[in-house]
Amino acid sequence: MSPTATRRTAGSSSRLEVRKTYKLYVGGKFPRSESGRSYQVFSAGRSPAFLANAALGSRKDARDAVRAARGAVAGWAGATAYNRGQVLYRVAELMEGRRDQFATEVRAAEGLTARQAESVVDASIDRWVWYAGWSDKIAQVLGGLNPVAGPYFDISAPEPTGVVAALAPQRSSLLGLVSVLAPIVVSGNTAVVVASEERPLPAVTLTEVLATSDVPGGVINVLTGRTAEIAPWLASHADVNAIDLTGAAGAADVEWGDLERAAADTVTRVLRPAGDGPEAVEPDWDATPDLTRLRAFLETKTVWHPKGT
Repeated sequence: MSPTATRRTAGSSSRLEVRKTYKLYVGGKFPRSESGRSYQVFSAGRSPAFLANAALGSRKDARDAVRAARGAVAGWAGATAYNRGQVLYRVAELMEGRRDQFATEVRAAEGLTARQAESVVDASIDRWVWYAGWSDKIAQVLGGLNPVAGPYFDISAPEPTGVVAALAPQRSSLLGLVSVLAPIVVSGNTAVVVASEERPLPAVTLTEVLATSDVPGGVINVLTGRTAEIAPWLASHADVNAIDLTGAAGAADVEWGDLERAAADTVTRVLRPAGDGPEAVEPDWDATPDLTRLRAFLETKTVWHPKGT
């Protein structure tokens, strides 16, 4: 082909778009779904536009994510609270550096104006910082020295539950996701999160941030796909210690009773949305956060120690 033809082709309006196909985020890596499946993601609004392809996670992918999360528990829970706070604060720094990309994706995902999307991204970064700041303050606020009738010290201290699965909010693709994820990991738990089914791209971009941060592989694992397909395998998994269902109030075909019964079989702690069945509602993700979600995935350990004479 001549140089002229090359230039004419390069400037042609008939150029084919390179369509992205995103992968899962498991164990600090980006594997394809073992099923090889993917699904199309479209923008919100009256005239949906194709955005990308997302991996359609499977039962095997959920099991792999739980295995990665379990393998990361000892190192993450064993890190100092100060170190965990610094690691999570670094995530906020990296999110700030990709603020424009997040805003573009949130705008497309949720059908917001540019200003509204920027506000959502700013709130998401601020919320990540807020929870990171609690890392070395949790023990003082939620623990304590208990009065006892005897010559002993009786000390209660909060400890992480272990592996926590979470169904991310369906509508709030970034702020809701951060509001669910940050309080799980700040106290030393590891997480397996199922991203918003129809709005997964902000979660995918967050995994790219995590991959370049100091968060150890396996601490946060993100699956994309059909919430109703993946959730039962997480709820029934014997190596999942707790599951957060609050974000899935808007998910299609999710059977709350089935998930809770599956979790009960393995004595898995459940945090569920307000309301029952079709009446279940998501929390107000714009509301000022408190320690409720953080406390939900902590256990209290009490230690007795004799006083010296």
